[in-house]
Amino acid sequence: MSLQAGEFIRRFMIHVLPDGFHRIRYYGFLGNCHRARKLELCRELLRMAPAAPAEPPAVYRDRYEALTGSALHQCPHCRTGMMVVIGCIARPGICQSIPDTS
Repeated sequence: MSLQAGEFIRRFMIHVLPDGFHRIRYYGFLGNCHRARKLELCRELLRMAPAAPAEPPAVYRDRYEALTGSALHQCPHCRTGMMVVIGCIARPGICQSIPDTS
């Protein structure tokens, strides 16, 4: 599909708001500012049970093991030993400049 330049600009400008206007993406009871309070009110008006408190976030190693069945602390080759971090290699603090070859 091809458009003339004038038609393309007309269609593009349909999506541009006039000066002084702001696009509102989220509003109503799902608006970020009062979401928790208003969802609680909605549940109360609908006579729903209160929302269960959120579980504390799991350690990523435990979550990975629950999802994949393989543990991150096991050796990836023999699956019997325990991997232990014995050191970390730090990256250099200053990047070396690239020589000018021109």
